[in-house]
Amino acid sequence: MLQQILVDMYIEPELLAELNEEQKQILFFKMREEQIRRWREREAQLEREEAARVKVKKGKTVSWMKGLDDDVWVWVMGEHPDDKPYDQICDEVMAERAALQAQREAEQLRAKKAAELEKRFSGLHLEPEQVVLSEQEVRQKEQRRAEEELKKLELEERRKAEEELRRLEQERKQQIYISLKEVQGSKHTREEEEDKEWQNTLQKSKAADMRRRSLAKQTIEDHRRRSVRALERGRVAAMTKAFGSTNPAPAPKPRNTTNNSNAIRRKGGMRRSLSASSRDHIIRWFKEEQLPLRAGFQRDQSRIAPWFHGIISREEAEALLEEGEPGFFLVRVSERVFGYVLSYRSSEGIKHLLIDASESCYMLLGDQIRFSSLTELLEYHQVEPLSSSGVEEYLRRACGQKAATADYTDLFT
Repeated sequence: MLQQILVDMYIEPELLAELNEEQKQILFFKMREEQIRRWREREAQLEREEAARVKVKKGKTVSWMKGLDDDVWVWVMGEHPDDKPYDQICDEVMAERAALQAQREAEQLRAKKAAELEKRFSGLHLEPEQVVLSEQEVRQKEQRRAEEELKKLELEERRKAEEELRRLEQERKQQIYISLKEVQGSKHTREEEEDKEWQNTLQKSKAADMRRRSLAKQTIEDHRRRSVRALERGRVAAMTKAFGSTNPAPAPKPRNTTNNSNAIRRKGGMRRSLSASSRDHIIRWFKEEQLPLRAGFQRDQSRIAPWFHGIISREEAEALLEEGEPGFFLVRVSERVFGYVLSYRSSEGIKHLLIDASESCYMLLGDQIRFSSLTELLEYHQVEPLSSSGVEEYLRRACGQKAATADYTDLFT
Protein backbone atom coordinates (compact mmCIF):
# COMPACT_ATOMS: atom_id res chain seq x y z
CA MET A 1 0.00 0.00 0.00
CA LEU A 2 2.77 2.44 0.94
CA GLN A 3 4.74 1.49 -2.17
CA GLN A 4 1.70 2.15 -4.35
CA ILE A 5 1.15 5.57 -2.74
CA LEU A 6 4.79 6.49 -3.41
CA VAL A 7 4.47 5.31 -7.02
CA ASP A 8 1.41 7.48 -7.71
CA MET A 9 2.28 10.27 -5.20
CA TYR A 10 -1.42 10.25 -4.45
CA ILE A 11 -3.57 8.96 -1.60
CA GLU A 12 -7.29 8.49 -1.72
CA PRO A 13 -9.30 10.73 0.64
CA GLU A 14 -10.96 7.66 2.13
CA LEU A 15 -7.57 6.13 2.91
CA LEU A 16 -6.27 9.41 4.35
CA ALA A 17 -9.28 9.59 6.64
CA GLU A 18 -8.34 6.23 8.17
CA LEU A 19 -4.87 7.45 9.23
CA ASN A 20 -4.14 9.01 12.58
CA GLU A 21 -1.92 12.09 12.94
CA GLU A 22 1.27 10.13 13.50
CA GLN A 23 0.74 7.97 10.41
CA LYS A 24 -0.08 11.09 8.39
CA GLN A 25 3.20 12.68 9.50
CA ILE A 26 5.19 9.58 8.56
CA LEU A 27 3.42 9.34 5.20
CA PHE A 28 4.09 13.02 4.49
CA PHE A 29 7.78 12.61 5.30
CA LYS A 30 8.16 9.55 3.04
CA MET A 31 6.34 11.28 0.16
CA ARG A 32 8.59 14.29 0.61
CA GLU A 33 11.66 12.04 0.53
CA GLU A 34 10.40 10.47 -2.70
CA GLN A 35 9.82 13.93 -4.22
CA ILE A 36 13.38 15.00 -3.39
CA ARG A 37 14.80 11.75 -4.77
CA ARG A 38 12.87 12.16 -8.03
CA TRP A 39 13.91 15.82 -8.28
CA ARG A 40 17.59 14.97 -7.82
CA GLU A 41 17.33 12.19 -10.39
CA ARG A 42 15.62 14.54 -12.85
CA GLU A 43 18.23 17.26 -12.30
CA ALA A 44 21.05 14.78 -12.93
CA GLN A 45 19.34 13.61 -16.11
CA LEU A 46 18.89 17.20 -17.34
CA GLU A 47 22.55 17.93 -16.67
CA ARG A 48 23.57 14.89 -18.69
CA GLU A 49 21.27 15.89 -21.56
CA GLU A 50 22.54 19.49 -21.46
CA ALA A 51 26.13 18.30 -21.54
CA ALA A 52 25.35 16.12 -24.56
CA ARG A 53 23.76 19.06 -26.41
CA VAL A 54 26.63 21.48 -25.85
CA LYS A 55 28.20 22.43 -29.20
CA VAL A 56 30.68 25.08 -30.30
CA LYS A 57 28.65 28.02 -31.61
CA LYS A 58 29.91 30.31 -34.37
CA GLY A 59 29.62 34.07 -34.24
CA LYS A 60 29.69 36.33 -31.22
CA THR A 61 30.58 34.84 -27.88
CA VAL A 62 30.76 36.17 -24.35
CA SER A 63 33.64 35.32 -22.04
CA TRP A 64 33.66 36.17 -18.37
CA MET A 65 36.61 37.56 -16.49
CA LYS A 66 38.04 34.95 -14.13
CA GLY A 67 39.30 35.58 -10.61
CA LEU A 68 42.19 34.03 -8.72
CA ASP A 69 40.00 31.05 -7.84
CA ASP A 70 39.37 30.44 -11.57
CA ASP A 71 35.73 31.33 -11.08
CA VAL A 72 33.73 34.20 -12.58
CA TRP A 73 35.02 37.46 -11.12
CA VAL A 74 32.28 39.30 -9.26
CA TRP A 75 32.48 42.79 -7.79
CA VAL A 76 30.04 43.52 -5.01
CA MET A 77 29.39 47.25 -4.76
CA GLY A 78 30.30 48.54 -1.32
CA GLU A 79 32.98 46.00 -0.41
CA HIS A 80 35.91 48.02 -1.83
CA PRO A 81 37.40 50.69 0.52
CA ASP A 82 36.90 53.39 -2.13
CA ASP A 83 33.23 52.53 -2.65
CA LYS A 84 30.68 54.93 -1.23
CA PRO A 85 28.08 53.64 1.20
CA TYR A 86 24.69 52.87 -0.24
CA ASP A 87 22.97 55.60 1.80
CA GLN A 88 25.45 58.20 0.59
CA ILE A 89 24.93 57.18 -3.03
CA CYS A 90 21.16 57.39 -2.58
CA ASP A 91 21.47 60.87 -0.99
CA GLU A 92 23.64 62.12 -3.86
CA VAL A 93 21.25 60.74 -6.46
CA MET A 94 18.25 62.32 -4.73
CA ALA A 95 20.09 65.66 -4.33
CA GLU A 96 20.99 65.64 -8.04
CA ARG A 97 17.40 64.86 -9.05
CA ALA A 98 16.09 67.62 -6.76
CA ALA A 99 18.60 70.14 -8.18
CA LEU A 100 17.69 69.33 -11.79
CA GLN A 101 13.97 69.58 -11.16
CA ALA A 102 14.35 72.85 -9.20
CA GLN A 103 16.57 74.26 -11.97
CA ARG A 104 13.96 73.45 -14.62
CA GLU A 105 11.23 75.11 -12.57
CA ALA A 106 13.48 78.17 -11.95
CA GLU A 107 14.20 78.57 -15.70
CA GLN A 108 10.49 78.55 -16.42
CA LEU A 109 9.84 81.14 -13.66
CA ARG A 110 12.80 83.27 -14.83
CA ALA A 111 11.45 83.43 -18.38
CA LYS A 112 8.05 84.39 -17.04
CA LYS A 113 9.51 87.20 -14.88
CA ALA A 114 11.65 88.51 -17.75
CA ALA A 115 8.58 88.72 -19.96
CA GLU A 116 6.70 90.66 -17.25
CA LEU A 117 9.58 93.16 -16.75
CA GLU A 118 9.97 93.63 -20.49
CA LYS A 119 6.30 94.35 -20.78
CA ARG A 120 6.40 96.70 -17.77
CA PHE A 121 9.34 98.90 -18.82
CA SER A 122 8.96 98.80 -22.57
CA GLY A 123 6.47 101.70 -22.58
CA LEU A 124 8.59 103.94 -20.35
CA HIS A 125 11.59 104.35 -22.68
CA LEU A 126 11.59 107.65 -24.56
CA GLU A 127 11.76 107.21 -28.26
CA PRO A 128 14.04 109.51 -30.28
CA GLU A 129 11.06 110.80 -32.25
CA GLN A 130 9.52 112.20 -29.06
CA VAL A 131 12.47 114.60 -28.49
CA VAL A 132 11.67 118.07 -29.70
CA LEU A 133 14.71 119.42 -31.44
CA SER A 134 13.66 122.96 -30.65
CA GLU A 135 13.78 122.42 -26.90
CA GLN A 136 16.56 123.85 -24.85
CA GLU A 137 19.62 121.96 -23.59
CA VAL A 138 18.13 121.73 -20.08
CA ARG A 139 15.24 119.67 -21.26
CA GLN A 140 17.67 117.33 -23.04
CA LYS A 141 19.67 116.78 -19.82
CA GLU A 142 16.48 116.07 -17.86
CA GLN A 143 15.44 113.58 -20.48
CA ARG A 144 18.80 111.77 -20.31
CA ARG A 145 18.61 111.75 -16.51
CA ALA A 146 15.10 110.28 -16.60
CA GLU A 147 16.26 107.53 -18.99
CA GLU A 148 19.18 106.65 -16.73
CA GLU A 149 16.89 106.45 -13.71
CA LEU A 150 14.51 104.19 -15.60
CA LYS A 151 17.38 101.92 -16.59
CA LYS A 152 18.61 101.77 -13.01
CA LEU A 153 15.10 100.98 -11.83
CA GLU A 154 14.79 98.22 -14.43
CA LEU A 155 18.15 96.75 -13.44
CA GLU A 156 17.20 96.83 -9.78
CA GLU A 157 13.93 95.10 -10.51
CA ARG A 158 15.72 92.45 -12.56
CA ARG A 159 18.26 91.94 -9.76
CA LYS A 160 15.53 91.52 -7.15
CA ALA A 161 13.63 89.14 -9.42
CA GLU A 162 16.81 87.07 -9.95
CA GLU A 163 17.45 86.89 -6.20
CA GLU A 164 13.87 85.84 -5.61
CA LEU A 165 14.17 83.17 -8.28
CA ARG A 166 17.37 81.80 -6.70
CA ARG A 167 15.74 81.73 -3.28
CA LEU A 168 12.69 79.93 -4.67
CA GLU A 169 14.96 77.49 -6.53
CA GLN A 170 16.84 76.61 -3.32
CA GLU A 171 13.59 76.20 -1.38
CA ARG A 172 12.08 74.05 -4.10
CA LYS A 173 15.25 71.96 -4.28
CA GLN A 174 15.09 71.35 -0.52
CA GLN A 175 11.39 70.47 -0.72
CA ILE A 176 11.96 67.95 -3.53
CA TYR A 177 14.90 66.40 -1.65
CA ILE A 178 12.83 66.04 1.54
CA SER A 179 9.92 64.47 -0.36
CA LEU A 180 12.28 61.97 -2.02
CA LYS A 181 13.77 61.11 1.37
CA GLU A 182 10.28 60.56 2.79
CA VAL A 183 9.37 58.28 -0.11
CA GLN A 184 12.58 56.31 0.37
CA GLY A 185 12.00 56.11 4.14
CA SER A 186 8.46 54.80 3.68
CA LYS A 187 9.75 52.28 1.13
CA HIS A 188 12.44 51.08 3.56
CA THR A 189 9.86 50.81 6.34
CA ARG A 190 7.56 48.76 4.14
CA GLU A 191 10.47 46.54 3.06
CA GLU A 192 11.49 46.05 6.69
CA GLU A 193 7.94 45.05 7.63
CA GLU A 194 7.77 42.60 4.69
CA ASP A 195 11.20 41.22 5.59
CA LYS A 196 10.12 40.77 9.21
CA GLU A 197 6.98 38.92 8.12
CA TRP A 198 9.06 36.73 5.79
CA GLN A 199 11.51 35.97 8.59
CA ASN A 200 8.63 34.91 10.86
CA THR A 201 7.25 32.65 8.14
CA LEU A 202 10.73 31.20 7.54
CA GLN A 203 11.19 30.50 11.25
CA LYS A 204 7.84 28.72 11.42
CA SER A 205 8.72 26.66 8.35
CA LYS A 206 12.10 25.73 9.82
CA ALA A 207 10.46 24.76 13.12
CA ALA A 208 7.97 22.55 11.25
CA ASP A 209 10.83 20.94 9.30
CA MET A 210 12.70 20.30 12.55
CA ARG A 211 9.62 18.63 14.05
CA ARG A 212 9.22 16.42 10.99
CA ARG A 213 12.93 15.54 11.00
CA SER A 214 12.75 14.71 14.69
CA LEU A 215 9.69 12.53 14.13
CA ALA A 216 11.37 10.73 11.23
CA LYS A 217 14.56 10.19 13.20
CA GLN A 218 12.60 8.89 16.16
CA THR A 219 10.63 6.58 13.84
CA ILE A 220 13.85 5.18 12.33
CA GLU A 221 15.38 4.64 15.75
CA ASP A 222 12.19 2.99 16.96
CA HIS A 223 12.13 0.72 13.91
CA ARG A 224 15.76 -0.27 14.49
CA ARG A 225 15.07 -1.00 18.15
CA ARG A 226 11.96 -3.02 17.29
CA SER A 227 13.79 -5.01 14.64
CA VAL A 228 16.60 -5.92 17.06
CA ARG A 229 14.12 -6.95 19.72
CA ALA A 230 12.10 -8.96 17.22
CA LEU A 231 15.21 -10.89 16.26
CA GLU A 232 16.06 -11.44 19.90
CA ARG A 233 12.59 -12.79 20.67
CA GLY A 234 12.69 -15.21 17.77
CA ARG A 235 9.97 -13.53 15.73
CA VAL A 236 11.80 -14.18 12.51
CA ALA A 237 11.95 -17.89 13.27
CA ALA A 238 8.28 -17.91 14.13
CA MET A 239 7.41 -16.19 10.88
CA THR A 240 9.53 -18.65 8.89
CA LYS A 241 7.79 -21.53 10.63
CA ALA A 242 4.42 -20.05 9.83
CA PHE A 243 5.30 -19.78 6.16
CA GLY A 244 6.54 -23.35 6.14
CA SER A 245 3.33 -24.87 7.58
CA THR A 246 0.89 -27.16 5.77
CA ASN A 247 -1.31 -24.32 4.50
CA PRO A 248 1.21 -21.56 4.12
CA ALA A 249 0.24 -18.04 3.35
CA PRO A 250 2.05 -16.47 0.42
CA ALA A 251 5.37 -15.08 1.59
CA PRO A 252 5.70 -11.30 1.71
CA LYS A 253 7.66 -9.87 -1.13
CA PRO A 254 11.14 -8.68 -0.16
CA ARG A 255 11.33 -4.99 0.37
CA ASN A 256 14.34 -2.79 0.00
CA THR A 257 13.97 0.02 2.53
CA THR A 258 16.74 2.14 0.98
CA ASN A 259 16.06 4.45 -1.92
CA ASN A 260 18.13 3.60 -4.99
CA SER A 261 18.71 5.60 -8.11
CA ASN A 262 16.02 3.76 -10.06
CA ALA A 263 12.54 5.26 -9.90
CA ILE A 264 9.80 3.19 -8.34
CA ARG A 265 7.84 1.61 -11.15
CA ARG A 266 4.23 0.49 -11.28
CA LYS A 267 3.75 -3.22 -10.88
CA GLY A 268 1.81 -5.02 -13.53
CA GLY A 269 -1.80 -5.70 -12.64
CA MET A 270 -1.73 -3.57 -9.50
CA ARG A 271 -4.82 -1.49 -9.07
CA ARG A 272 -4.28 2.20 -8.58
CA SER A 273 -6.99 2.84 -6.02
CA LEU A 274 -6.93 1.04 -2.69
CA SER A 275 -10.25 2.43 -1.64
CA ALA A 276 -13.52 0.56 -1.79
CA SER A 277 -16.69 2.01 -3.24
CA SER A 278 -19.16 -0.20 -1.37
CA ARG A 279 -19.57 -2.71 1.42
CA ASP A 280 -20.05 -5.50 -1.13
CA HIS A 281 -16.61 -4.82 -2.63
CA ILE A 282 -14.98 -5.07 0.79
CA ILE A 283 -16.77 -8.34 1.56
CA ARG A 284 -15.68 -9.77 -1.80
CA TRP A 285 -12.08 -8.66 -1.14
CA PHE A 286 -12.08 -10.33 2.28
CA LYS A 287 -13.52 -13.60 1.01
CA GLU A 288 -11.25 -13.81 -2.04
CA GLU A 289 -7.95 -12.58 -0.61
CA GLN A 290 -8.06 -12.65 3.19
CA LEU A 291 -10.12 -15.69 4.07
CA PRO A 292 -7.63 -18.06 2.37
CA LEU A 293 -4.94 -16.52 4.62
CA ARG A 294 -7.11 -17.24 7.69
CA ALA A 295 -7.20 -13.56 8.57
CA GLY A 296 -8.95 -12.87 11.86
CA PHE A 297 -8.38 -16.40 13.23
CA GLN A 298 -6.43 -17.41 16.30
CA ARG A 299 -2.89 -18.75 15.92
CA ASP A 300 -4.06 -22.38 15.88
CA GLN A 301 -6.74 -21.39 13.31
CA SER A 302 -9.37 -23.28 15.28
CA ARG A 303 -11.77 -20.36 15.59
CA ILE A 304 -12.16 -16.64 15.03
CA ALA A 305 -10.11 -14.50 17.41
CA PRO A 306 -12.01 -12.52 20.06
CA TRP A 307 -10.41 -9.24 18.97
CA PHE A 308 -11.65 -9.58 15.38
CA HIS A 309 -14.64 -7.50 14.26
CA GLY A 310 -16.34 -7.08 10.93
CA ILE A 311 -17.05 -3.97 8.88
CA ILE A 312 -17.91 -1.49 11.61
CA SER A 313 -17.45 2.26 11.63
CA ARG A 314 -15.03 4.29 13.70
CA GLU A 315 -17.88 5.48 15.93
CA GLU A 316 -19.05 1.91 16.58
CA ALA A 317 -15.50 0.87 17.48
CA GLU A 318 -15.15 3.79 19.89
CA ALA A 319 -18.45 2.85 21.52
CA LEU A 320 -17.15 -0.71 22.10
CA LEU A 321 -13.90 0.58 23.61
CA GLU A 322 -15.47 3.38 25.62
CA GLU A 323 -15.54 1.60 28.99
CA GLY A 324 -12.19 -0.17 28.74
CA GLU A 325 -8.83 0.54 30.30
CA PRO A 326 -5.73 1.68 28.39
CA GLY A 327 -4.63 -1.20 26.17
CA PHE A 328 -8.18 -2.35 25.39
CA PHE A 329 -8.18 -3.09 21.63
CA LEU A 330 -9.92 -4.61 18.63
CA VAL A 331 -9.21 -5.11 14.93
CA ARG A 332 -11.94 -4.21 12.48
CA VAL A 333 -12.28 -4.43 8.73
CA SER A 334 -12.12 -0.93 7.31
CA GLU A 335 -15.35 0.34 5.81
CA ARG A 336 -13.47 2.60 3.38
CA VAL A 337 -10.38 0.79 2.10
CA PHE A 338 -9.13 -2.74 1.52
CA GLY A 339 -7.42 -3.25 4.87
CA TYR A 340 -7.86 -3.34 8.61
CA VAL A 341 -7.88 -0.80 11.40
CA LEU A 342 -6.41 -1.38 14.85
CA SER A 343 -8.54 0.58 17.32
CA TYR A 344 -7.29 0.77 20.88
CA ARG A 345 -7.74 2.83 24.01
CA SER A 346 -4.80 4.85 25.32
CA SER A 347 -4.31 7.29 28.15
CA GLU A 348 -5.01 10.09 25.66
CA GLY A 349 -8.21 8.57 24.28
CA ILE A 350 -9.15 6.13 21.56
CA LYS A 351 -6.73 5.85 18.62
CA HIS A 352 -6.99 4.17 15.22
CA LEU A 353 -4.05 2.78 13.22
CA LEU A 354 -4.42 1.55 9.64
CA ILE A 355 -3.03 -1.95 8.95
CA ASP A 356 -1.67 -2.48 5.44
CA ALA A 357 -2.67 -5.87 4.03
CA SER A 358 -1.93 -5.23 0.37
CA GLU A 359 1.02 -7.65 -0.09
CA SER A 360 -0.22 -10.82 1.61
CA CYS A 361 1.33 -9.71 4.87
CA TYR A 362 0.38 -7.28 7.61
CA MET A 363 2.08 -4.15 8.95
CA LEU A 364 1.09 -0.83 10.35
CA LEU A 365 1.12 1.81 7.61
CA GLY A 366 4.46 3.62 7.76
CA ASP A 367 6.14 0.86 9.77
CA GLN A 368 8.86 -1.44 8.44
CA ILE A 369 8.15 -4.72 10.24
CA ARG A 370 6.00 -7.26 8.38
CA PHE A 371 3.99 -10.07 9.93
CA SER A 372 2.50 -13.16 8.35
CA SER A 373 -0.78 -12.81 10.29
CA LEU A 374 -2.78 -10.33 12.28
CA THR A 375 -2.24 -12.49 15.37
CA GLU A 376 1.54 -12.10 15.17
CA LEU A 377 1.21 -8.33 14.75
CA LEU A 378 -0.99 -8.04 17.83
CA GLU A 379 1.19 -10.37 19.93
CA TYR A 380 4.25 -8.35 18.97
CA HIS A 381 2.68 -5.10 20.14
CA GLN A 382 1.68 -6.67 23.42
CA VAL A 383 5.38 -6.50 24.37
CA GLU A 384 6.54 -3.67 22.08
CA PRO A 385 5.03 -0.17 22.11
CA LEU A 386 2.77 0.93 19.30
CA SER A 387 3.64 4.61 19.07
CA SER A 388 7.00 6.13 18.20
CA SER A 389 6.08 9.48 19.75
CA GLY A 390 7.73 8.65 23.08
CA VAL A 391 4.59 7.43 24.87
CA GLU A 392 4.78 3.66 25.38
CA GLU A 393 1.40 2.19 24.51
CA TYR A 394 0.82 -1.58 24.55
CA LEU A 395 -2.07 -3.87 23.63
CA ARG A 396 -3.39 -5.47 26.84
CA ARG A 397 -6.86 -6.96 26.49
CA ALA A 398 -9.00 -7.84 23.48
CA CYS A 399 -12.47 -6.37 23.03
CA GLY A 400 -14.88 -9.09 22.00
CA GLN A 401 -18.39 -9.10 20.60
CA LYS A 402 -21.08 -7.42 22.71
CA ALA A 403 -24.14 -7.89 20.53
CA ALA A 404 -26.07 -11.13 20.29
CA THR A 405 -25.13 -11.46 16.62
CA ALA A 406 -21.45 -11.14 15.67
CA ASP A 407 -20.66 -8.18 13.43
CA TYR A 408 -18.48 -10.33 11.15
CA THR A 409 -21.17 -12.79 10.11
CA ASP A 410 -21.47 -11.46 6.56
CA LEU A 411 -17.70 -11.99 6.02
CA PHE A 412 -17.84 -15.76 6.61
CA THR A 413 -21.23 -16.65 5.08
